[in-house]
Amino acid sequence: MIFPLADLKSSIQGSRVAFGASIGNVGDTGPISAEITLTYNTVYFNSGSYNPGTGIFTAPVRGVYYISFSGHNLSTRSMGLRLMKNGEQTVYNHAAGNRHETATNGMTLQLAAGEQVYMRLHANTWIFDNVNNHNTFIGHLLFPL
Repeated sequence: MIFPLADLKSSIQGSRVAFGASIGNVGDTGPISAEITLTYNTVYFNSGSYNPGTGIFTAPVRGVYYISFSGHNLSTRSMGLRLMKNGEQTVYNHAAGNRHETATNGMTLQLAAGEQVYMRLHANTWIFDNVNNHNTFIGHLLFPL
């Protein structure tokens, strides 16, 4: 079977979905009384589906994606990070202690075109970032469906 060149180019471009970003050198984020969506403004790569202004990744094609995140804090205050898919929690990481702590996690998710994935900082928790980029949000399409 022969496919038109335009269809082949569209298929290849649709399968090139990836982003990688960090919060950047901002110091403390939180604690505040309400949960917030985190924005990762230092973008290392973005094929166009991650919005650094909102912190939201929107799947451009139906497929299986791998999403990962890391968070860092340094105090007796806790850190609570939630990986969200369309307003529903998929993964929650929590760390508390009197030392530097880093939490990482990831999940393979099936997403339809237009579905959204983002990170939330739980109320009354905090994270810390500096030039070392401790807090990251990364995702890529494993394969289209």
